[in-house]
Amino acid sequence: MDTAALHDFADFNLLPPLLSALERGGYKKPSAIQMQAIPALVSGQDVLAIAQTGSGKTAAYALPILDRLGRLAPQRHPGAPTALVLAPTRELATQIASVFRQFGRALPLRTRVACGGLPRDGQIKALAEGVDILVGTPGRLIDLLDGGHLHLENAGLLVLDEADRMLDGDFLEDMARIAAHLPDKRQTALCSATASATVRTLAQRLLHKPVAIEIEAETVTPKRIRQRAIFADKAEKPKLVAAALRGTRDRAIVFVRTKADAERLAGILRREDIAVETIHGDRTQGARNKALDAFRAGRVRALIATDIAARGLDIGDIMLVVNMDLPDKAETYVHRIGRTARAGKRGAALTLCDVDERTTLREIEKKIGYRITIVGPEAL
Repeated sequence: MDTAALHDFADFNLLPPLLSALERGGYKKPSAIQMQAIPALVSGQDVLAIAQTGSGKTAAYALPILDRLGRLAPQRHPGAPTALVLAPTRELATQIASVFRQFGRALPLRTRVACGGLPRDGQIKALAEGVDILVGTPGRLIDLLDGGHLHLENAGLLVLDEADRMLDGDFLEDMARIAAHLPDKRQTALCSATASATVRTLAQRLLHKPVAIEIEAETVTPKRIRQRAIFADKAEKPKLVAAALRGTRDRAIVFVRTKADAERLAGILRREDIAVETIHGDRTQGARNKALDAFRAGRVRALIATDIAARGLDIGDIMLVVNMDLPDKAETYVHRIGRTARAGKRGAALTLCDVDERTTLREIEKKIGYRITIVGPEAL
């Protein structure tokens, strides 16, 4: 298929229910990664996709998988999925599953989630009832495999999403154990935000003659993200966050350094009658899900988050990202502000910088190649 001639999702010859779902969801034109990955995956090729968070990678592999399975007569085997998607975190696994369910709503396919932090017995029951697409984290998948509750001999479609976040020693060992249960003949897609040597080594091990797709990362998007910073003492920061949130009617995410900071700031904002929720590592999975649901539904104005939410979560229409604390790495700053200005939209990023963080701010500017505008509190 000539990707240069592709202009619309209909050009991929996807099933009509998928095209209808795309239209209902407001997806008008394929993104750059979708333009190249969908035809390759539909044709049965392995794919190595390197593209930044928010580029549309999930839909790039979800649509071909749904199209492939939707064309087959449903042949469910209890506990034996046909497609397996591996993700590094519970939040990302849940988000990926929601994309499959959104697009595949009109297809006779079942998408299940298997990850830690969610009830194991419920996952075992769901597998026994039948599953076509399984999205999971490595640890829980191994637990289910070892217990005889999961069988992967029919999983001829494999996706590793955000692979660069899973490449520690434990994951590589887990991947080897999972791969031993997979059929030798399978189609594999490996997605990553970075093209590290380790990612490429893993691709050589798992992929067969892959189509390599690398979308040049926009480390910053100055034309779409209005980036500003305010120099302020640490004690003044909560007051400035409250002013920033009052100054917008749109949804916002505020990033803080620690779990304690998240709860402390949330308490301050609630006393100021600003409805917020928190998401961090000390909250249970159920509490995180409720917080995200409330945020997506507009019941709270802002989400206060540690960097657990900096990657993987896809929440639309976020117009403002506030960094109450600067992250240690420039890459984390990029991932944080990448929560806004998604899918071609505009957004704003505000960073509060105390005297001890000014060197870090300069290092971030050097890394991203962009001078962040310094403004005073009156700009809020």
